[in-house]
Amino acid sequence: MVVVVSNVPAFLTAFADWSLNGRLLVWSTRLLVVTRLPRKDLGALLVSHWTFSMMNTLVVNDETSASDKRYSMLVHLPFSPDGAQVLQVASWTPTSGLRYLTPPTLFPEKYTNFHGAMINVTAFQYEPYWQESIEGNTTKYSGIDYNQLVAVGQVTDQVQIRKSFMATVIYGVIPQELERWDLTFAFEQGAAKFTMATPVITPSWLSFYYPLSGQVWIGVVACTLTVCFTLVKITRRKTWQMVHGVLSIGSVVLESVGTLLGQGLYGRLSTSQSNHILVATWLFFGVVVGTAYRASLIASLTLPRLPPRPETVEELVKVVDRVTIESFDGSYKRFFLNSESSAYRELGSIMVGGDIMDGLNAALKMKSAHIGAPLNLQLIISRNFAKLDGTSPLYLGKGNLLQLSLAWPVPHDAPYTTQIDKCLRIISQAGLYEHWKKETLEAAARESRMKQREEIKQQGQDGAEHSQTKFRSLSVTHTQGPLLLLLVGITVGSVAFVMERLLVSEPHPSPTPGPTRLTLD
Repeated sequence: MVVVVSNVPAFLTAFADWSLNGRLLVWSTRLLVVTRLPRKDLGALLVSHWTFSMMNTLVVNDETSASDKRYSMLVHLPFSPDGAQVLQVASWTPTSGLRYLTPPTLFPEKYTNFHGAMINVTAFQYEPYWQESIEGNTTKYSGIDYNQLVAVGQVTDQVQIRKSFMATVIYGVIPQELERWDLTFAFEQGAAKFTMATPVITPSWLSFYYPLSGQVWIGVVACTLTVCFTLVKITRRKTWQMVHGVLSIGSVVLESVGTLLGQGLYGRLSTSQSNHILVATWLFFGVVVGTAYRASLIASLTLPRLPPRPETVEELVKVVDRVTIESFDGSYKRFFLNSESSAYRELGSIMVGGDIMDGLNAALKMKSAHIGAPLNLQLIISRNFAKLDGTSPLYLGKGNLLQLSLAWPVPHDAPYTTQIDKCLRIISQAGLYEHWKKETLEAAARESRMKQREEIKQQGQDGAEHSQTKFRSLSVTHTQGPLLLLLVGITVGSVAFVMERLLVSEPHPSPTPGPTRLTLD
């Protein structure tokens, strides 16, 4: 119980402001104001201050006159069947004592029923929790939190200064938020995630190298050199040279490498049994290695290996220069800066406020990421960035930056918080919130599919066929390695040809002697 005695309106006004800013009163605190003001001035005072009009306040007004000693007990009811009013609940006189004029209580409950009153509520577009759409000249509202507000019964800067009863969009329960306002019953468990551009495959001349590991490549080269050396030794035998002539080292290498690549033999190698065994073994080796390489090459070209991408906050702060978050979530920056984790402190140091669309567009153009609620990010990305084949240039990190309880902001020590919490508990325990969440997400998915179908129709039959097959053509990104290898081979071959023409002179053929003509005398 807090008792205030004064006949000066300015003092009562100052007390109302001081008690509000100093958070002196909660609903369980009973404020008794004893005064001797005219009923008209007292009514204006009760209506104009939150402390007197909304809190658990009873005014004992001395209305004693020369012939009658009387005290009136007044309260301000913000919600009643007749609207907001100053109501006399009791009176006291020396003869009759305390007499109740309403149900026998001096401190009536003010928030059991809002009686259909218009109440200020702060809301803003934050899908899928609160959505706005224009139908003709009418604004239509929907979303998870909108449904929950309707169920509660029609009961932030606006919340902070008590122009609004609550903000009906979820906020995370973190210490920095509690500095600005109180939070209702936590009706959902959520998380904060980051999104950034999906890493793309960059052109690389090593695309033909990836199917086999480095150790396998070394083994293949070593085996090839061993076989070439052995075949050269076999073809250098005099008995073979007398029949087939001298077979150059280049020819032996072409035969060996050709069979490794699946080409046929030219029949210029030795016909000895030792050569047959070696060639048969080499052919078997070539079939196994070649088949494995071709299969892996096809897989790597059609399903290329994507570059590694950040999935946790530790990996995120190493690759980005800036992280954006919507301006109304500025409390998270202070939360991260005050964290004991060095990764979170570094994240807070590069965090800036901004619009979600600006943040997502920046993530596509620069080394940046955006932080938000997963459901909100998924909807915005699928609606504005998804392609016809279902892919998106943005992805959500697997790791959660924060695991949070989610609630609605209300003014500090708001007297109606208990009633709101009771309604929210009933809604949550009945499973309605999860039902609305599922219903809203399914509706958003249907809307996205319908939008994609409309785009396909606008693009014509070619677009429809492309969206159905979803086949992707190989680009230079995939085939750069073989193309560069061919270019290098042609260049080296051309240089060798020019050098041969310049350094090796062709022998001139000697004149063929004609028939000798003899003249007999």
